[in-house]
Amino acid sequence: MTQDNTMRAVEIRDVDGHFALASTRRPVPAPGEGDVLIRVRAAGVNGHDVHQIHNGGHPILPGETNLPGLEVSGEVVAIGAKVTRWVPGDAVCALLRGGGYAEYAIAPQGNCLPKPDNLDWAEAAVLPETFFTVWSNVFVDCALAEGESFLMNGGTSGIGVAAIQIAATLGHRVFATARGADKVAICSELGAARAIDYEIENFAEVIAAETNERGVNVILDIVGGDYLDKDLLALAHGGRLVFIGAARGFVAEIDLRKVMRKQLRIGGSLLRPRPLAFKAMVAAALEERVWPHVLSGRIKPMLDRSFALEDAAEAIRCLEERCHIGKVALLVENA
Repeated sequence: MTQDNTMRAVEIRDVDGHFALASTRRPVPAPGEGDVLIRVRAAGVNGHDVHQIHNGGHPILPGETNLPGLEVSGEVVAIGAKVTRWVPGDAVCALLRGGGYAEYAIAPQGNCLPKPDNLDWAEAAVLPETFFTVWSNVFVDCALAEGESFLMNGGTSGIGVAAIQIAATLGHRVFATARGADKVAICSELGAARAIDYEIENFAEVIAAETNERGVNVILDIVGGDYLDKDLLALAHGGRLVFIGAARGFVAEIDLRKVMRKQLRIGGSLLRPRPLAFKAMVAAALEERVWPHVLSGRIKPMLDRSFALEDAAEAIRCLEERCHIGKVALLVENA
């Protein structure tokens, strides 16, 4: 921290009606009773950040920062009065409601996980948002159970590479869709039993053939749009489908007969608005079920590239142009 108790940060500014990222200085935030203050070493860049820049993102609650950034890694430097686990000096990675594009950030204590020793700061920073999202949707909401199969639509996205690895490592038969031979090969390397090139294959037909017409039990979809009908065809009886994105559009027509005949469950969710208690439960499950595999190297973050904090606009452009596979990070060099 500087003598004036300020920090470097990147904020969203309205420039003649167009929103842009710009470097700034902000006061270092103070942790609340149940919060920790993290000296940020690296921050993950996510699709929500793009949405926040262009569309305002989710509503900012009273007392919350308007700085972008939903995940970081770094060292705890201060704690609130009711923090029971973390102490200054602990190396953590954490899920935030915002504020990651800065030298210091606040995280609720339950949203923090110990930084894996085998990962560097950037690799650790890109774990929380995708891992929390995958676990909450696939293993909590959709209750993917032992012996059940799973399809990830969008296999080389940040969410996709996490979902494939977690589900495969925990023993599930995994399918994934991607575009082009190179990305299909990556999905297979990550653990997909069958990766499907959606440009030349109909994934619903492939899954029907691969499962003797039974279908898959759970689908996590970030694509939306015209994928809905194929999702319904690909699901098994009693299958569960959850949307967390809509790269191909938010509007789709549904044949309810397909839902009723198979007794399907269709849902959607956003991670950021979920209660702190829910996120703390997810963090505990990740630490118990997934973190051992991260520490062993069986599950790895797929960090495509990193940018300096001041180059956050370039990182956002990379996401917009889909020039990455996996995740993108910002490096924060603290003095």
